Amino acid sequence: MIDDEDQILAAAIGALGAGSGGFGGGRGATFAAKRLKKNVHEIGLSLAMPLDAAAAHVAAVLARAGHLLDAEDTRPTGARAVRAVVGGGYGSLNPVLITVGLSEDGPERTTVSVRGAAKEGLIKQRAGEKTAKRIAELLARQGMG
Repeated sequence: MIDDEDQILAAAIGALGAGSGGFGGGRGATFAAKRLKKNVHEIGLSLAMPLDAAAAHVAAVLARAGHLLDAEDTRPTGARAVRAVVGGGYGSLNPVLITVGLSEDGPERTTVSVRGAAKEGLIKQRAGEKTAKRIAELLARQGMG
């Protein structure tokens, strides 16, 4: 498991570069991605459901939105964080790492923190911020009790 946001984002951008088939491909894209700044945004919300149900809900939303990381750690029982790489920015081509932290706030309520992080080039797309907001809206809309 890779814990570092920069490494995860650089690997995701490198995979896109490898798919393009250009000179340098994945290695060049990974090299460049490591040197880019990040756009990071965090949103807090509360879900009207117990922790286990909220963890399952978050995993389902993130699985539909992108590629879950460490799927074995997203089991509904005992889950405290769920991560996924989701497309963001123009044409959803910029990989965004979404990390959702969950903590119990009573028997029928869960506090959720949605963090979006994306690499930014010369043209600022605020992909981390926009994608975090989109995921938080999906979680809140579908998690209303």
